[in-house]
Amino acid sequence: MITVRIIAAAFALAVLTVAPPAVRAHAFLDHSDPAVGSTVPTSPSEMHLWFTQELEPAFSWVTITDKSGASVNDGPATIDPSNKSELDIKVKPLHAGTYTVKWHALSVDTHTTEGDFTFQVKGG
Repeated sequence: MITVRIIAAAFALAVLTVAPPAVRAHAFLDHSDPAVGSTVPTSPSEMHLWFTQELEPAFSWVTITDKSGASVNDGPATIDPSNKSELDIKVKPLHAGTYTVKWHALSVDTHTTEGDFTFQVKGG
């Protein structure tokens, strides 16, 4: 039974490795600035999120909230015109504390993903 599972896992890995991009086409969060789980010394004026696929601007969004759940977004999120897999949002001045980032991404091939993470600001 274990051998069957090992073979099945190896086969799945091989298919994903050689499969065309359409098979693997979900816009997962690749990295962000500020980084996931990071502590930054001062308030960022903007947050950048990079995804593994190009995004559909009308259906991709990000919200940043403080510990009370109040939004600290300073306007709507936008797609970088020079990099369609980058979602940017301006941020109001942040005080020291922990902030939660929630995102929803629709890749151009209509697959959706979503997630959340936190980062901290050491000083305002």
